[in-house]
Amino acid sequence: MAKDKKAKKAHKGDEADLPKVKKVKAPKSEKEQKGKKHDGDHVSRPHPLEALSRLADHPLVSELLAAGALAAVAAVAEAGARDPHAVKSADSAKKAGKAAAAAIGARLLKEFNSGKAAAKDVAEKK
Repeated sequence: MAKDKKAKKAHKGDEADLPKVKKVKAPKSEKEQKGKKHDGDHVSRPHPLEALSRLADHPLVSELLAAGALAAVAAVAEAGARDPHAVKSADSAKKAGKAAAAAIGARLLKEFNSGKAAAKDVAEKK
């Protein structure tokens, strides 16, 4: 592209001649202002780690973690019984993860189906 003949090259001293452009900030939405305190009936949410701690205290979560950990250890032990070097492989870790996921899924389905059956029994008694 050819330069325009009338265009001047900006020099260090020419900056005062140029008009200054003011930056305008957009108004903040409610999501961006969630850290600020509001007047009125604003309820503060608990810290996310507190909510995670309450979730971890639930008995079902501890059962699911135990079932998954037991299945993962069993998968690693099974792989180690066949070949001691296989325990260190990535394939062993994948199999342990799949076993843990399957155990957790089976436990969740068992819990869901037992809750469903209990709700059905209550509905039939009414």
